[in-house]
Amino acid sequence: MPSVSDAFRSRLNDTFTNGATERPAWIDELEQGSDAGFFGPGSATWAVHGGNHTVLAGVRALLVQALHPGALAGVADHSRYREDPFGRLAGTIRWIYTVSHGDTQQATHASQWVRKLHERVVGEYVDGHGVTRPYAANDPDLARWVHLAFTDAFLRSAQLWGAPIPGGANAYVREWATAGRLMGVDDAPESDAELRAQMNGYLDRGELKADARTHDVVRFIKDPPVAKLLRPGYRALFDGAVASLDPRHRSMLGLRTPAVGPVELPVRRVAGVVLDGIGAVLGTTPGTERAALVRIARLREQSDSGADLGATA
Repeated sequence: MPSVSDAFRSRLNDTFTNGATERPAWIDELEQGSDAGFFGPGSATWAVHGGNHTVLAGVRALLVQALHPGALAGVADHSRYREDPFGRLAGTIRWIYTVSHGDTQQATHASQWVRKLHERVVGEYVDGHGVTRPYAANDPDLARWVHLAFTDAFLRSAQLWGAPIPGGANAYVREWATAGRLMGVDDAPESDAELRAQMNGYLDRGELKADARTHDVVRFIKDPPVAKLLRPGYRALFDGAVASLDPRHRSMLGLRTPAVGPVELPVRRVAGVVLDGIGAVLGTTPGTERAALVRIARLREQSDSGADLGATA
């Protein structure tokens, strides 16, 4: 009889791989390539993207991204997130981890592929000042907001639930600015202070808002169609993500940290327990990182062999 752990592992894998029964071929392909990639072992990016807190970080990023009416319109008008949420999740995971752990060519091609898909994501939206504006997913301002929300979500989640970050927050923001530039964000922040300033700028300029469409998306994020076995854990992660939000973003989204009267519940601690449970079932090292290490070891061996041959000659 399969154990509870086996069932849990199966449901998690189904969620993250959109039902794939074998390791996706794109992960195997990360073992190939001609360099260590944009980051590599010991980098802040590998540390931030290597922990199971990334599951919670993804939820947080989606909540914050929904506050920009242009970004939200692109998702609502063009995405099949309701019909195929796990397919969309699998695609996002593929881009994140190809850029994080692939070689530079793979990371660049993955970003170009996403930008090509975004070319058809155009339309109109009503901005925070009530003005109707055109949008395009590849517009630098919209791409910047998505990059900021992602960077902030993964950084704050790592600070709360992850291991120490080599070089600290500034190192991660500076490194991950590379991903922003690959997606057309030329002025991506390169320090934690710049990240905070750019995010605050959207609030200060009144470019963010929450309307009925926003709250509809938030309800979906709060209660997605995950397997019954995963629902209690997912709700704990959602509550942890809400608790980690900037209070101004949390207020705009109409969300509150769970509490009993004036006493807030220990949702961050509970979220940490769930993340530890995920790590115990799935492991603590992403398969993409292991594939990258295979590639890097091969390249190092080839380099050493070349040096030895040169010395012999």
